[in-house]
Amino acid sequence: MTRPTAGTILIGAEQIQARVKEMAKQIQADYPAAEDLHLVCVLKGAFMFLADLIRGMERSTTVDFMALSSYARGTTSSGEVRLLKDLDYGLQGRNVIIVEDILDTGLTMSYLQEILRARSPRTLRTACLLSKPSRRMIDVPVEYIGFTIEDRFVVGYGLDYAEEYRNLPHIAVLG
Repeated sequence: MTRPTAGTILIGAEQIQARVKEMAKQIQADYPAAEDLHLVCVLKGAFMFLADLIRGMERSTTVDFMALSSYARGTTSSGEVRLLKDLDYGLQGRNVIIVEDILDTGLTMSYLQEILRARSPRTLRTACLLSKPSRRMIDVPVEYIGFTIEDRFVVGYGLDYAEEYRNLPHIAVLG
């Protein structure tokens, strides 16, 4: 079986960097430096987005990581969300922002927001690099969206296909 290749560049590296810096400034404006800000990165796809997002902020933040899965090794969501790695730190009374690579059906994000809301954060918001509204099955609140894209399977900038292509500096359509 031949593996698919990363084809047409959908969003270039410079465009990603510029938008992530804008998002960092927006988040920073929403949370004064005196307030606690804790970012929860959804592994593995959002790690590059998280790194660039916090580098774009001129304030202190703390981070933690969760891993969930709804794709396994395919290109479509299985509809079943599994928690693979939980947080290392508590969220009670903290300002929390979920950092996610892509919002597709909304199933994973709805599940994650519900889990984290139950842990009594002071505030809970979400930042997604990519959003595919045409695939949405559940409407979930997302306060910060980098780019809205069509229903295509994309890789690069942390997003993968079978653990490959995360290293690309841009977002490409899997072909």
